[in-house]
Amino acid sequence: MGRVLEENISIKKTEERLSRQLGHSSLGSIVQHNLLKEGSTRIHKDTLLIFDPSDLRKKYAKKMENLCTIRDGSEKELGTGYWLCHVVGAELQGESVVPLYGSLYSTESSDFTSENREWLSVIDSVSKAVSRRGIWVMDRGGDRNKVFEHLLDNKLRFLIRMVGSRRHLEVGGKGKTPLEIALCCSCPYAETIVREKDGKEKVYHISFGYKSVRLPGRAEPLYLLVVKGIGEEPLMLLTTEPLCRNRKVLWRMVKSYFRRWAIEETIRFIKQSYEIEDVRLLGYRRLQNLLPLVTAAAYFAAVVLDTKAKLKVMAGYVFKAAKRLFGIPDFRYYAIADGLMSIFNRHPGSISPKLQPTIQQNQLMLFGRASP
Repeated sequence: MGRVLEENISIKKTEERLSRQLGHSSLGSIVQHNLLKEGSTRIHKDTLLIFDPSDLRKKYAKKMENLCTIRDGSEKELGTGYWLCHVVGAELQGESVVPLYGSLYSTESSDFTSENREWLSVIDSVSKAVSRRGIWVMDRGGDRNKVFEHLLDNKLRFLIRMVGSRRHLEVGGKGKTPLEIALCCSCPYAETIVREKDGKEKVYHISFGYKSVRLPGRAEPLYLLVVKGIGEEPLMLLTTEPLCRNRKVLWRMVKSYFRRWAIEETIRFIKQSYEIEDVRLLGYRRLQNLLPLVTAAAYFAAVVLDTKAKLKVMAGYVFKAAKRLFGIPDFRYYAIADGLMSIFNRHPGSISPKLQPTIQQNQLMLFGRASP
């Protein structure tokens, strides 16, 4: 960043100033608050709020503050780094996404209490900003009592993948595991889907049905949506959404969970295009502040450039700057990121002479005026 800015001071001083500002105690919370305020206008009653916990591995780091043990999702092994939480809004129809929330935490931090507390804090922040609109969609990690109780207590809608034998559900007055319920669940409806994974397409012939259930000790009616044909065990999804013997109703909820697969590409885009895993910040506060800034940049690429009429014209020039040999793919945000980087590198410091302030103010500032 310092090299691209090309300020009339040494790059060492530029780096020191940016690093000092990144350590501001309220930077992350302010950016995150404003991002949620802006993004909440795009979250509607049935928008999917896809919660994705992931990791930031620092394989060779030794002195970064509060390094903790993580499970590297890509390498399928334990390592050192930090835990991440992302929330992305998405409609069932269409390809547009809304990056809403990004945070980083460490189990070695003095202010860490539990993973549940971190997750519930994210849910509370987003739910408050969107006025409890939307449907929370989570993978198997969300299958825990604390999460279910919190969502139900706050009357939030959800669609969460269940682990087959982790807990019991009440069905017909009896307690059974989700897997037991799924194995004897009638699945009268069938569909064929194609999923792309690791660059290859795979065809699945699936069938689906449901059972009315409850959580032990809770009065709220819930539904276990069962999908067979994806893996060896049925896919089991617990939801607050009323289900009935209707293909359209059930298929809509099946697609709602499958939409989460597409959002995984958005999470990879955020991590790869902005090279989060290559960050070399040593301070924990600076690392935490960085995630909302990256999420805000992803929001600009995914939402602002895609929806505002004047900026759509600019997006066309950004695509050109990306110089993609085979055109722009459906998931175009990588091309946007490449194009923006190309433009900033060609026009260091400032894009328009009309925007040039005085030498003192020509420094990139996050708070107030430049220090003398």
